Amino acid sequence: MPLEWSGLSPELLLVVDRQSAEGLRAQLERQLREAIRTGRLDVGERLPSSRELSARLGLSRGLVQDCYAQLQAEGYLVTRVGAATTVAAGACPPPAPPRPRPAVPRLLADFRSGVPDLASFPLGDWLWALREAGRALPTAALDYGDPRGPARPRAVLAGYLRRVRAAAADPEHLVLCSGYAQGFGLALRTLAATGVRTVAYEDPGSPALSAAAAAHAGLASVPVPVDAHGIDVSALEATGARAVLVTPAHQWPTGVVMAAERRLALIDWAERHDAFVIEDDYDAEFRYDREPVGALQGLAPDRVISLGTVSKSLAPALRIGWVLCPPALTAGIAADKHLADRGSPALEQFALARLVESGRYDRHLRRMRGTYAARRAALVTALAEHAPGSAVTGLAAGFHAVLRLAPDTDEQALIAAARTRRVGLYGMSAHRAAATTAPPQLVLGFGDVDERAVAAGIAAVGDLLP
Repeated sequence: MPLEWSGLSPELLLVVDRQSAEGLRAQLERQLREAIRTGRLDVGERLPSSRELSARLGLSRGLVQDCYAQLQAEGYLVTRVGAATTVAAGACPPPAPPRPRPAVPRLLADFRSGVPDLASFPLGDWLWALREAGRALPTAALDYGDPRGPARPRAVLAGYLRRVRAAAADPEHLVLCSGYAQGFGLALRTLAATGVRTVAYEDPGSPALSAAAAAHAGLASVPVPVDAHGIDVSALEATGARAVLVTPAHQWPTGVVMAAERRLALIDWAERHDAFVIEDDYDAEFRYDREPVGALQGLAPDRVISLGTVSKSLAPALRIGWVLCPPALTAGIAADKHLADRGSPALEQFALARLVESGRYDRHLRRMRGTYAARRAALVTALAEHAPGSAVTGLAAGFHAVLRLAPDTDEQALIAAARTRRVGLYGMSAHRAAATTAPPQLVLGFGDVDERAVAAGIAAVGDLLP
């Protein structure tokens, strides 16, 4: 697609050699022909005016006009009175035909987990926040600045975490980053620099991401089982790890809430072993049937690294996250962030702060709680109607559920059969370190599936769910 210009003459890199035996006009004509033939200049693309190009190259305007006239005569350019000179149709080589892609049938319902309702992203509020932030943006904020992020957004976010998550959030120990993955990597590399050699993670959980991130930081990784009360601290003790990744508010993906006594045991483990807990507070804002659970970091700010993002509350594409650091690790994490990218984009951080300060962020969360609660109810109703013998857990929070299947169910065969009916189902085996399919379970995400699609999808596969 050709570039669109408004009034200004486009830039075009051309070089003339006054020491060459080839004439200046011949050089200019040759370079323009080559640029068009090779596709460097596309059909319809605008060329600089003869006045502009002659001034840039130090040539006479008449020479450039003669060059344009010659290339027009050869069919390379189109020139109209009062309009820009453009590349003529047919002057460029035709683009290579796109490789045919196999047709993928549109799914009736895709129960992919971990994705919020993308259609409900508050675009109007976000654009308002960007304009407001840009209007008040200090000139100094356009510099590289503090790798932790600008002071104002950190202060606003710390206040939000204290208010909503009961976190011991000090803006001095808050590092803004580009989403969970970067925050997790920063934490692991800093821990490795302090002498940590092994990191544990929940099983089931996110084994591929956890193991890959640990290996990238030079750490060994080990899975630790999760039961009905959260991570098994006794099993964790036996691993010899000095760091562990947990999801205490709503275990991913089982939905278990870490029990109070297990939280205390985990903190005790960290203190006795000079270890650290990495808390993934990934969907803490969405609660339905019980009181909210505060962040684990609020109980032991010296031992817990708390990671959060707006990927579930707003949208993954924003790539805004944060690391709430123990004071002893703040300098190391900030230094690693500085080496990684000199700091995340500041304007978006100021926009998020404005969204929070204005109350629009809280308003969006309240609206989304209602949306997800309605979809959760639709899922429960559809399962009760089409698979009445099924057991569903993990529904107290977030926007996914776990469906327990009969012990003799072939999890992968069921998923394949559902796909032939245009329904996307996903097994718990993908979240287990050993990828075992026993006991067979499905992880049903309903964040990005509306109520009608939830009902239609379950109806389509109900007879497959024993």
